[in-house]
Amino acid sequence: MNNPTLLHHAVETMEVGSKSFATASKLFDAKTRRSVLMLYAWCRHCDDVIDDQQLGFPGDLPSTQTPQQRLGLKTRQAYAGAQMHEPAFAAFQEVALAHDISPAYAFDHLEGFAMDVRGARYETFQDTLRYCYHVAGVVGLMMAQIMGVRDAAILDRACDLGIAFQLTNIARDIVEDARVGRCYLPESWLEEAGLDRLHFADRHHRPALAGLARRLVSEAEPYYASASAGLAGLPLRSAWAIATAKEVYRRIGVKVYRAGETAWDCRQSTSKQEKLLLLAAGAAQAVKSRAAASPSRPAELWQRPR
Repeated sequence: MNNPTLLHHAVETMEVGSKSFATASKLFDAKTRRSVLMLYAWCRHCDDVIDDQQLGFPGDLPSTQTPQQRLGLKTRQAYAGAQMHEPAFAAFQEVALAHDISPAYAFDHLEGFAMDVRGARYETFQDTLRYCYHVAGVVGLMMAQIMGVRDAAILDRACDLGIAFQLTNIARDIVEDARVGRCYLPESWLEEAGLDRLHFADRHHRPALAGLARRLVSEAEPYYASASAGLAGLPLRSAWAIATAKEVYRRIGVKVYRAGETAWDCRQSTSKQEKLLLLAAGAAQAVKSRAAASPSRPAELWQRPR
């Protein structure tokens, strides 16, 4: 089942969809990297399908099905061992069956896309965290399973990293998301800042919006710290890759925090030189994790469904 075409498709998907994670993904051993990239390709495909509301599936599926229903059907078929023709689903099938990835994780991820389609609203920060779990925390769980993790405590840390990534993404993309009618900021926060859900991203609200972005970035910090404590539960090369990705994403959050109301004048990212420095920092963290004792996970952090 080691189809080189699937890997090529997955590499292209990663290079286009996530330059931040693409650098870190090169640090995995070959077998792990293949599976990580192919899982990412499926996640990216599902995201694109929901955003575009279209699928490139053959015409043998009922046209009355919504895109999310068709994604669910294809995912169930992948788990059932059916022959998959679409590269993203063929890749997902290989990964899911080879690493015994729980179907609950896959369908929890699809629920995150369904939340976008339904136009879900987030009244409290807990609601935002639940969304972060579905679109990113559960991806951390699946990635960890690819790396051989089965310990529930380490899986919690992997979920925390996904949540931290998504909180950073939300802060970076507040204005971009608002342009397509999406708001992941808690409405209680908007109310406290004197903003409303329809006009919060207007340019003259940028000072208040910068305060909310800083609040999101700050809320991500304990989740990044929790993820760091889970590095010891990963193989060394995987720990290096994950520590590097963590530092790259965290640096983006720091840039949003420091830029204030100009944070959305251009998309915040890291340069090639910064990525190289963070790669070295990730290596140091991975090595240090071999000897470090893992502290207890803070009880106040959001707890994933069991």
